[in-house]
Amino acid sequence: MPGSRKRARSPLTSALAALVLALVPTAVPATATAAAPAGYDHQRCGNTSGRVLLTLDDWSYGDDDRAVTVGRSLQRRGIRAAFFLVNSYASRYPKVAAALHTQGHWVGNHTYSHPHLRQLSEREARAEIRGGVDSTLLRPPYGDFGDRETRLAEELGYRICTWTVDTRDWEGPDGTFPGTAALRATVRDAPAADKRSGVILGHLFSHFPEALPGIVDDLRDQGYRLCRNTGPTTHVIPYPLNC
Repeated sequence: MPGSRKRARSPLTSALAALVLALVPTAVPATATAAAPAGYDHQRCGNTSGRVLLTLDDWSYGDDDRAVTVGRSLQRRGIRAAFFLVNSYASRYPKVAAALHTQGHWVGNHTYSHPHLRQLSEREARAEIRGGVDSTLLRPPYGDFGDRETRLAEELGYRICTWTVDTRDWEGPDGTFPGTAALRATVRDAPAADKRSGVILGHLFSHFPEALPGIVDDLRDQGYRLCRNTGPTTHVIPYPLNC
């Protein structure tokens, strides 16, 4: 979720962080080649192609197969997207990430339990990143990160990846999610500079998946091209992105 959604750290958050430290297995860092080069733009995630990268975050709570369904639909249209999955769910359903890779999509790290990393101790933040999905891109929950989190990501073999277009698909009136028409309008009306070589943020639990077919149509009608699906992927997400 975007960074504007702030919440105070509670005793429950502290307890959960301690549990993560105890339970998350020690993973092998992704790869040193994932380090961000000089001048790296975390908002574009290494996208220098001129094409638009669609990204979907978190998990579809209540429909664990939704990511695979969305991935299949995009694959059929020749589009590669990036899915940033919360690993406390993805680790329970490993076939989801495997299917997304097979479909030709990238799968990124969205930490183990989706905390505000800057509210954690360094040890806790490291454990959250280390316990995330095996990848070379890290999207900090809420877009909330600073110099410390950037350093930790690099030490663990990750590049930070945020976004240029925020659909704010989680923020509607009276606690509801915005509808598909509103989401299409948000993307359609976004500045051209944010869409060319840009990264669009949506979530698996909102109406963003239903809006995607229309969003794709709108982008193409506006003359934009989307990241091309060139076949199965691995956990290594290259720099620059091969869109």
